[in-house]
Amino acid sequence: MTAQANNTAPLVVHLIYRLDFGGLETLLVERINRMPAAHYRHAVVCLTDYTAFADKITKPGVELFALHKQPGLSPGTHAALWKLLRRLRPTILHTYNLSAVEYAPAAMLAGVPVRINGLHGRDAGDPQGRNRKHNLLRRLMLPFYDCCYANSADMLAWNRTVIGVAENKSRLLANGIDADKFNPQGGAVRQFGPETIVIGTVGRIQDVKDHATLLRAFVLLHARLPQVRLAIVGGGPLLAALQAQAGQAGVAHAVWLPGARTDVADILRGFDMFALSSIAEGTPGSALEAMASGLPVVGTRVGGVPEVVAHGVTGALVPPSDPAAMADALERYVTDAALRLEHGTAGRARVERHYNMAAMVAAYESLYDALCEHKKQFRKSAKSCVE
Repeated sequence: MTAQANNTAPLVVHLIYRLDFGGLETLLVERINRMPAAHYRHAVVCLTDYTAFADKITKPGVELFALHKQPGLSPGTHAALWKLLRRLRPTILHTYNLSAVEYAPAAMLAGVPVRINGLHGRDAGDPQGRNRKHNLLRRLMLPFYDCCYANSADMLAWNRTVIGVAENKSRLLANGIDADKFNPQGGAVRQFGPETIVIGTVGRIQDVKDHATLLRAFVLLHARLPQVRLAIVGGGPLLAALQAQAGQAGVAHAVWLPGARTDVADILRGFDMFALSSIAEGTPGSALEAMASGLPVVGTRVGGVPEVVAHGVTGALVPPSDPAAMADALERYVTDAALRLEHGTAGRARVERHYNMAAMVAAYESLYDALCEHKKQFRKSAKSCVE
């Protein structure tokens, strides 16, 4: 990355566990690239490391740092961050999710005026947010933050009722989608022949996404409708297990598991419908991308999914971990091309109205503006009291 641009705009340091392919990371990069350079400068600090995904940051002057945090408490990481913040002198520290929430005290000691934490989803090992130690840590960190926002109404309510975030410290900031990039027109990647109906999904292959249930649903559906195919796009720790599951079920020939891909927009245009089998979600960016691409979505009724997928309008909602219910919902779309078109068109319109990228970027900039102005007024008031 190039050196910071020579301007006086406030600096935002984004603290993230790892910068790699993912929904949170994609939206972070989009906000950095799209926010006017004259308003805010940006730097990204990775607690562990970053990959070639960092090349998607196209805005000049964005610095990138890796602290190479070791597993466990790693107190040295707090010290390293403090030193870095003392050198960078940011106006805002913006931390993401549980993995970065504990670093607000270091930022306060380094003199960072504004501190924000974003809840974009719970920890992968605790999808329902029931881990007492994790929740205690979140509560202990509250005094060090000026705002703890969430990206779905479900997460916002959980933050307030379970963690105890005060209403004046919380806010809903919905995800946004690049509807120009994700659209029904243009080139398509289609792994299977034109006579097939392709059910697809995109996401990191890990426990919380519950791809095993989706595959079980597909096995049930494929037995009834042999022309259907399944595409599960994404890398992750359970990819090999999923490949083995497909083989053991005798459907490996009808399932495409290509791993992580960079051409997701083209791949989505090759699907006929989208499936989301998660057992927990914030605002599912993958479902929004699918809707922007004109696809109906069959998703689980968890977290922020019902806020995105309008049942009977843009798709269907089913209970989590229920392969029979998911198979039945998918079958309705497989056998009704007109319904696929109707709900896919409605999904595209819903994204354009409620989840456009410009509105998301403006909402984050508005939050930064409000917190910076509040801190400025507070300092003026404190100074006048001293005088």
